Amino acid sequence: MTGPRVMVVGDLITDVVAVLSGPPVTGSDTSAAIRFTGGGQAANTAAWLGALGVPVTLVGAVGDDGPGRDRVAELERGGVDCAVTRVPDAPTGTVIVLATADDRTMVTERGANLRLAPEAVEAALDAAPDAAHLHLSGYTLLDAGSRPAGLRALAAARQRGLTVSVDAASAAPLRRVGAPAFLTWVRGVDLLLVNAEEATVLAGGLDPAAQGRVLSASARRVVVKRGAAGAVWVDRDATIAVAPARRMAVVDPTGAGDAFAAGLLSAWLTGASPEAALHRAGDLGASAVSQVGARPPL
Repeated sequence: MTGPRVMVVGDLITDVVAVLSGPPVTGSDTSAAIRFTGGGQAANTAAWLGALGVPVTLVGAVGDDGPGRDRVAELERGGVDCAVTRVPDAPTGTVIVLATADDRTMVTERGANLRLAPEAVEAALDAAPDAAHLHLSGYTLLDAGSRPAGLRALAAARQRGLTVSVDAASAAPLRRVGAPAFLTWVRGVDLLLVNAEEATVLAGGLDPAAQGRVLSASARRVVVKRGAAGAVWVDRDATIAVAPARRMAVVDPTGAGDAFAAGLLSAWLTGASPEAALHRAGDLGASAVSQVGARPPL
């Protein structure tokens, strides 16, 4: 599969994934299968796009350390072009992921991701004249340190005529910054991706189609991801597409939404209908939850 070059801007992280044998026992031991792997919403999406054969560039920041070099090297082996800044006085970000079949809890050190600079985003876009789309991890906007880079990415993409998508990232930081601020930052984007909890933070406790209609006042198209319950696409032309619920054998849900985003973009950017794009996204998300870790196998 090919298509236009996609610029993915945002976080690049080491995941320490612990797939728990059961609910964590506070103050005692819980057995788990533990794995160190590449992570970060933006890097995961870029990795899945690369695995699909989509030309993709990741714009991000890592520490000038071993983990940072490892994270960049594995992405490059997977076909991702990396426009990654090495920050000498900050560590590569790390996330501890406590995963069960139903959910995952993340403990995060953002590290060098907070130091992504607007100038680095501009330089990466200048170096990729074949880019047609920019996908932004919402974490870049939700962290005050990287917010200027996220806002510059959105503005610079529009100036260059790129289409733009944003993944809302995570409900807890969305609550901290507040829905009005976030929706102001993403106003006018071509595609906004939210999961069920994020949709509730941004649009209230409505049904998914109604949440999509509320959010389409800010974004031209909205996709509400509902995991095994499917997904809903809403756009300003009143188009509503629904991906049906599906049975999934869940091993580790980490990064499933990032795989979903890659599948959706790979289809939509090559002219697929909303229904077809949701179907491809659902297939990729289902394959992601059947393995440990958030990346496609190398």
